[in-house]
Amino acid sequence: MQPYFYSVSEFIAMGKHGVFVWSCWAITIGVILVFIIYSRRQRQALIKQLTIQQARQAQRTAKVPTTVTKTSLESNK
Repeated sequence: MQPYFYSVSEFIAMGKHGVFVWSCWAITIGVILVFIIYSRRQRQALIKQLTIQQARQAQRTAKVPTTVTKTSLESNK
């Protein structure tokens, strides 16, 4: 069994197709990395937004005024 490439430089050149092959690899890895970074930032922004929303909702429920009814006014007399 003979190896297809006899040296590292032949492997990188890939029979004169190296520029195409390695540029495709670089573009693919770049797009994947950009997608990972974008997804992480989007997740962090969503978590921050949900935390703010929960804090606002907790403030609203804490500030809910009690309703004054006729019976409650009569019982206070």
